Amino acid sequence: MKRKILYPMAALLLMAACTIKNEEHASAAISEDSLLTKVQYQTFQYFWNNAEPTSGLAPERTHMDDIYPQNDKDVVTTGGSGFGLMAILVGIERNFITREEGVKHFQKIVNYLDTADRFYGAWPHWLHGPTGKTKPFSKKDDGGDLVETAFLVQGLLTVREYFKDGNEEEKALAEKIDKLWREVNWNWYTKGGEDVLYWHWSPNYGWEMNFPVGGYNECLIMYVLAAGSPTYSIKPEAYHKGWARNDSIKTDRVYYDLPTVLDHYEHSNDPVGPLFWAHYSYLGLDPRNLEDRYGNYWELNKNHALIHYRHSVANPNNFKGYGEDCWGMTSSYSMKGYAGHQPNRDLGVISPTAALSSFPYTPEESMKFLKFLYAPERDSLVGEYGPYDAFSFEHNWYLPRYLAIDQGPIPVMIENYRTGLLWKLFMEAPEVQEGLTKLGFSYSN
Repeated sequence: MKRKILYPMAALLLMAACTIKNEEHASAAISEDSLLTKVQYQTFQYFWNNAEPTSGLAPERTHMDDIYPQNDKDVVTTGGSGFGLMAILVGIERNFITREEGVKHFQKIVNYLDTADRFYGAWPHWLHGPTGKTKPFSKKDDGGDLVETAFLVQGLLTVREYFKDGNEEEKALAEKIDKLWREVNWNWYTKGGEDVLYWHWSPNYGWEMNFPVGGYNECLIMYVLAAGSPTYSIKPEAYHKGWARNDSIKTDRVYYDLPTVLDHYEHSNDPVGPLFWAHYSYLGLDPRNLEDRYGNYWELNKNHALIHYRHSVANPNNFKGYGEDCWGMTSSYSMKGYAGHQPNRDLGVISPTAALSSFPYTPEESMKFLKFLYAPERDSLVGEYGPYDAFSFEHNWYLPRYLAIDQGPIPVMIENYRTGLLWKLFMEAPEVQEGLTKLGFSYSN
């Protein structure tokens, strides 16, 4: 017979308090989990319900207001669509759509990309959705865009890895993607064998854009893919001399008490760049155990996000609304049109994608912002496809508008935070492993 244990009243009260506290903690955890799923669902819909009908690709921008009629609804973005491909995989995994629905949509996209304009295998920045013809990004930017192509290929390879061992229909999709990937002539974009990759080539203006891509910025993924190409690979010298600028990419600069690791090379006085630099290449590239002779990429990206966070907390410009639960800057809309936002070029604009896509690096800080943003009193900052692109309490400004390149990283990086899904898939691609090894990276899955 078991002894009956008699607890003093104080102990019973303590046990009751602990039970309530544990239940509250569980409730909070469920609430946070549901909130993550909600924002993933909404941002996924930008690339699903909002897809351009002919191509299945992502509209460059979507405006929910009609004050200024949008005249480019048919323009799709190749790089942003690469992010969208990965967002749709999130949709399958989260049961927003079925696997079969996802396959049909991917088939439409891949068939379209196979017949759309390309320039030595590289797609342009923009395509006219109904026709697949180039929509010039600017007068001379009317040909191949290797950076946007890299973002698109990052998504395509991730989709290939997801379906390559599936049924016959899925295997055929993976094979079609493999064909497209092998046709990108990365080596052409060294402009005749220079030790650097060039961003653009035009059939009408040749190399007149003259944009050799040196780091550090958002373009690391381009060099990894170019090095790993089974058909048109580049030499490692292009990475070390061009991207890494003969080792000058390294820096010992400290900002907000954090090492910046690499020189954020856009303007000489920029300690760090906009936060999309910590997102675009790392939707697929897993930075957690990634390093080369120039730096550790987890430290690089985590510090980059924390610097933005600390800047908002310090709030040296005394902008209204900045703080622990409202932070994050990147390139986005602003009162002055599209603009780059970062700590030393701060217009008082918060871009939700900055903090939300940083979830893997700053989970506590990003969750504070997510809860702040989705509080009922701020419902004017969130719409059908998730958070609107940007807002400013300081200037009492916001517009209900979206950009594909800002919506896309949100569901993908949140999923990488939750399960590591996209990192796992992309890093399993043998060509990615080949490219990283060729360029001198060490990594572990």
